[in-house]
Amino acid sequence: MTCNPNLHAVFFDFDGVIAASLEVKKEAFATLFAPYGQEVQGKAVRYHVDNGGMPRHSKLRHCMEAFAGQSISDAELNKLVQDFAALVFDGVVAAPLLPHVEETLQALRQASIPAFVVSGTPEEEMQAIIKHKELAPFFTGVFGSPRNKSDIVRKVLREHAFSPSCCLFIGDALADLKAAKDNDLAFLGIVPPGKASIFPQEVVIAPDPGHQRWPQLLDPGFTVA
Repeated sequence: MTCNPNLHAVFFDFDGVIAASLEVKKEAFATLFAPYGQEVQGKAVRYHVDNGGMPRHSKLRHCMEAFAGQSISDAELNKLVQDFAALVFDGVVAAPLLPHVEETLQALRQASIPAFVVSGTPEEEMQAIIKHKELAPFFTGVFGSPRNKSDIVRKVLREHAFSPSCCLFIGDALADLKAAKDNDLAFLGIVPPGKASIFPQEVVIAPDPGHQRWPQLLDPGFTVA
């Protein structure tokens, strides 16, 4: 696979874009909220699914207060976040890469095009996952919460002097699209097979990272902007 020389950098979400790890986190939400009954559990899981890319502190606080009807202290929230991390870490590390991801990352590295992870997962945890999955050599930077994705991308663009119109964000959540739009990046939306797109009609989408659109985007003849 050859790479588009117009690309300055590619930004990737992680869950559902690099790794098939969405179900791991969905199941963890179900486990955490099971003690509050099926109705609360269902609402919490739906909120989690509908708000991909949101930092888990924000998700969990909202679910506890809005669905379980319980106020939660910062200490209690931190404990809940730790419980969630313990439930998901091994599963995310074990989750397989999605089709063509490794091939794409290798092509980017061979072409000296920087790649970055921009995730809603806490940053230290995301970096540990990347290390355990032996993906660290492919990425110039691995970033996560508590900073939001738009701010992370903005900082990377500034520090590396990338031209936004020559950068691409690949993601599966509206938070990813917002980060791209806020920073004037090209965007590729990932939509799993059989699922309805959550993105506006004008957004270029692929059913999964193995879709033919990926090699097209990396091809020298493809224009990013």
